Amino acid sequence: MEKVNTQKEYNEYVNKKSPNSPILKDCFNAFWVGGLICSIGQIIMDFCMYKGMDNTSASTVVSISLIAISAILTALNVFNRIGKFAGAGSLVPITGFANSIVSPAIEYKSEGYVMGVGGKMFTVAGPVLVFGISASVIIGIIATIFA
Repeated sequence: MEKVNTQKEYNEYVNKKSPNSPILKDCFNAFWVGGLICSIGQIIMDFCMYKGMDNTSASTVVSISLIAISAILTALNVFNRIGKFAGAGSLVPITGFANSIVSPAIEYKSEGYVMGVGGKMFTVAGPVLVFGISASVIIGIIATIFA
């Protein structure tokens, strides 16, 4: 291993050892995979509307379906491979949320269902929920006061 003495030498060493990221290819893959996930949601929505559901019920079915599909694909370790290929494109909010709950649950299953699965299930999604709900409450209060 080479000896690194200065910050400049360190930066040159890191640049030499780290591979270049194919940004254009990564963006393209994120775009089409994210679009495909959204298209699947739209197909489910259209099917539900065709079967006579109202918009609210159809939207609920879409959300539940996408969450279930994401959870199953995460459990089968397929979602992680999609994520490596598509990057942020696989994190369309509802599928990414399902993945962020199921992944820690699977990882900590060996610690038991209560302390492992139940206790660790929201380690990734928990902070998002806390801050999202808190921000919603604060904005709701502000909107009520000034509206």
